[in-house]
Amino acid sequence: MSGDLAAVSWGYTEVSFQKFTYIWTIGNFCSILREMREAIESPTFSSGARDKNRWSLKIHPNGMDEESKGYLSVYLTLLSCPRRPVWAKFQFWIIDSEGEKTQGMKSPRFFRFQQNQQWGFRKFIPRHSLLAQEPWLLEDNELSLRCKVTVAQDSLGFSDETTMPGIQVPRCTLADELGELWENSFFTDCCLVVAGQEFRAHKAILAARSPVFRAMFEHDMQESRTNRIEIHDLEPQCFRAMMGFLYTGKAPDLHSMADVLLAAADKYGLERLKVMCEDALCKDLSVETAAHTLVMADLHSAGQLKTQVLDFITAHASEVSETSSWKTMVGSYPHLLAEAYSSLASAHCSLLETPPKRLKQS
Repeated sequence: MSGDLAAVSWGYTEVSFQKFTYIWTIGNFCSILREMREAIESPTFSSGARDKNRWSLKIHPNGMDEESKGYLSVYLTLLSCPRRPVWAKFQFWIIDSEGEKTQGMKSPRFFRFQQNQQWGFRKFIPRHSLLAQEPWLLEDNELSLRCKVTVAQDSLGFSDETTMPGIQVPRCTLADELGELWENSFFTDCCLVVAGQEFRAHKAILAARSPVFRAMFEHDMQESRTNRIEIHDLEPQCFRAMMGFLYTGKAPDLHSMADVLLAAADKYGLERLKVMCEDALCKDLSVETAAHTLVMADLHSAGQLKTQVLDFITAHASEVSETSSWKTMVGSYPHLLAEAYSSLASAHCSLLETPPKRLKQS
């Protein structure tokens, strides 16, 4: 053990959420919708006088690209921020002539805003829907767009720094020491065979960390009698990553193998690793990966991930539905198509109904 010890300091940080709402009223909107093609930007706004972050809203009357042509596109833009980046989620509504919210759409998660970066919805509402319901939606030829923003903030709770070293407590090295047992095969008492490769391990640690391994050793099974376990559904690289977590509690490189580790964590009852994999897959979520990730979440009962993916698909339905992985999912897992449709239906007002379902203003 090293004798080079330092004074200890400690701190506490709490993530809080700041919420604020901005209403943007646009005059002569019918003329804008029929005749203009360029984007329109709102005045600059913030959450309050002390907030140095500056935001704006932007609409594209006829979509922002060829795919969204025929739709009203809406975006939230971070114009300036002294501390970058800003993590925020957002929700848009149209306010009707009675002051009620309708045609609501919300972001599926927090997005990372850099300065001058925008996030929003390319296909917020069809132009023909607005024009067809012009008298109902647009009193005095105005459109009122409401945006609710939730910003994640780090607030310092309290801290303390020792002025004198006093008794110097070394950091806990338990994870490192258990990791050495695994890496160097010290004092092992069982063998795990993966793709023909043998790995020496410790029954007590396996049983303590995994209910599946515990059951193998507790009951009169072949694994308990021979202290040898054959693992047929993992590649050695994935197995090493799982075992590294099992011994140390430290997350492996999840971004390169989160999908296969999710399956392994589910099979062996490693709930914390399973949630870590869900988080990694959620952070890497994209239009191309959404359908495959939804299948993985469903197969391995990853409830938090499944909810996030369904929200993402709801917000990007037209793009996701064009991917090859979506078409594969539809053929092999039709029940997931039904769930995605249900999520979409509950999140959006049906454009075939008149009038659309209204949301009470909070």
